[in-house]
Amino acid sequence: MKLTVPAKAEHTTFLYSSPVDSLEDLTADIAYLGIPYGQSYSFGEIANDQSRGPLALRRATDRILRSIERYDFDIGGPLYDNRPIRAVDCGDVYADPTDPMGHLSRAEAAVRKIVAAGAMPIVLGGDHSIPIPVLRALDDQGPITLIQIDQHLDWRQEINGVREGLSSPIRRASEMSHVEQIFQIGLHASGSGRPEEFEAARSYGARLFPSYDLHENGIEHVLASIPDGGRYYVTIDLDAFEPGVAPGVAAPCAGGMTFMQARSLLRGLVRKGRVIGMDVVEITPSTDVNQITSITAGRLIVNLVGAAVRAGYFDRID
Repeated sequence: MKLTVPAKAEHTTFLYSSPVDSLEDLTADIAYLGIPYGQSYSFGEIANDQSRGPLALRRATDRILRSIERYDFDIGGPLYDNRPIRAVDCGDVYADPTDPMGHLSRAEAAVRKIVAAGAMPIVLGGDHSIPIPVLRALDDQGPITLIQIDQHLDWRQEINGVREGLSSPIRRASEMSHVEQIFQIGLHASGSGRPEEFEAARSYGARLFPSYDLHENGIEHVLASIPDGGRYYVTIDLDAFEPGVAPGVAAPCAGGMTFMQARSLLRGLVRKGRVIGMDVVEITPSTDVNQITSITAGRLIVNLVGAAVRAGYFDRID
C-alpha cells in the first residue's frame, strides 16, 4: 500500500523552460533572465524585497501556466502552439557582495549575449532600475520605441547622488540615442513625478497616457498613437495596476490599469511591429497575496509570448 508521495519540488525554471548554466554558444528563441538587483539609494536597499521577484515568479510557474501542453484560452492554444520553440531560463545575474556595482555590467553583458544568439530577452526583475542595463545592451537594436506601463514617470535625475535607481530609468533611456520614442502608459496618483520631472518628460516629447485616459477612451486610443512597424521594448512596473490585480508592490494605489488593458496593449504591439523584449519589475513578494502579483506578471508574459509565437516571430528553417 502506497502511504507517501515525494514532497513537491519548487520550480527551478520559469514556465518549465530548459535551464542553461552558460550563455556561451546559447541556442534559444526566448530567454528568461532574472535580474534581481539594480542600483539602490541606500546600503539597506541593496537586497530589497523586489530582489526576490525572480524567485517568486519561478515559484508561481504552475499557477501562471498549469503545464506547457495545456490549452490556454488567453492565446488560443498551448503556449508555444505545438511549434519547436526553444525557451530557456538563464538563471539570475550574479551579484558579488564585494563588488556592489558589478552586477549591472554583468546584466548588460548577459542581455547582449542573449540578443546576439537571436533570442528574445524576457527579464524578471528586480526593481525598476533593471531596464537601464537592459536597454544599454540593446544599442544595436534601434531605433527602439520604449513602451512603459507604470504608475510613475521615473524621470528623476538623481536621488542621494544615484542616477540609475528605480526612479530614473526613463530619464536614462531618454539619453540613449537608440531609444527613439517613449510612451508612458497607466500613470496615476503621485510619486516620482515632481513638476520638474513632468516638464522634462514633456520637453523630451514623451507621450503620456494617464490610466484615466485608458478608462475613458480605451486602449485602442493608445495603440493608435504608437507608430506601426516599430521595434518595441516593453517595461512593466506592476504598480501600474489596480491593487486587486497586483497587491504585492511597494506603491499600491487605486486608479490603475486593468489586466485586460495591458493584455490588449501587448497583443496590439505584436501586431503593429516587433516586440524585441520585455521586463516585469517591482514585485514585492513579502506583501503579495496568494501570489496574485506574480501570476499577473506571468500571465502578461504568457500573453506576449503566445502572441509572438503565433505572429511567426520564431519561425525558422532548421
